[in-house]
Amino acid sequence: MKEEKQIVASLSGVTKKYGEITALRDVNLNVRAGELLAVLGPNGAGKTTAVRLMLGLTKPLSGQVAVFGRDPRIASARGCIGAMLQVAKVPETLKVKEHINLFRSYYANPLSLQTTLEAAGLESMKDRLFGALSGGQKQRVLFALAICGNPDLLFLDEPTVGLDITTRHLIWQQIRRLVQEGRTVVLTTHYLEEVDALADRVVVLNHGVIVAEGTSAEIKSRTAQRKIRCATRLRRSDIETIPEVSGVSEQESRMEILTSQVEPVLRELFLRDPSLAGLEVSNSTLEDAFLKIVETKTVETGSQPAQKEMTA
Repeated sequence: MKEEKQIVASLSGVTKKYGEITALRDVNLNVRAGELLAVLGPNGAGKTTAVRLMLGLTKPLSGQVAVFGRDPRIASARGCIGAMLQVAKVPETLKVKEHINLFRSYYANPLSLQTTLEAAGLESMKDRLFGALSGGQKQRVLFALAICGNPDLLFLDEPTVGLDITTRHLIWQQIRRLVQEGRTVVLTTHYLEEVDALADRVVVLNHGVIVAEGTSAEIKSRTAQRKIRCATRLRRSDIETIPEVSGVSEQESRMEILTSQVEPVLRELFLRDPSLAGLEVSNSTLEDAFLKIVETKTVETGSQPAQKEMTA
């Protein structure tokens, strides 16, 4: 029998409101030791609220929040936590190394300055003022501040926004290393390829409730759809009459067809259009599954479009 990992952070029956807006509604969520948990959802789904609750930055209307078995608002519970939030401000007039050393001083067993600089790719910028950095370089500094305390639990809220592809992959590499060392990471992101590359488990929030949970592969299997792309003389309305077709769209003079039964659809397409060309068949992506889950749950609940994330 597979041993259940220790729960290091949890939301138990948590509801959180901002005025008339319900950001989270009776949410139960466990974060297990040594995993990378990705929390997904459209803007306003409640992702940032869930992170802020586990960081002790806000309190629930009802339910319990625990981090390492303690209330996260207690200072002693924060000594083994690191965080990189969407909205963060640090003084513009301090050097990069001064920022890191200041944050290191808050922790009992921090990483060395050099290790932190290397992990965030900041060696050549250590003597530069924070205010003189580009947006992407500032993101690297904020990542460095999140990890410099050598945390057991790390919250990363949209950590690679605005980063070039090289720096993004540098951050991915460091996140993988942290998990391999046995640390726990909670990641929120709109980059679904990031989730595919990094996450052990995925939770999807929509309108303040958890609507899906599992590995990336399990989430993708929820669609049971594959894509056929081709150039064809057939009109969209013609293709939609094929029984096994569940969706058709036209993109740049090519048809994109969704189906769970590829072979019979292909046979019918060639029967109707022998000149069909440029054929591609692919599996559904995490993005496809995410969009379907969110759309389905929105229709089921009759919910209104999501509020902006800053309110939830």
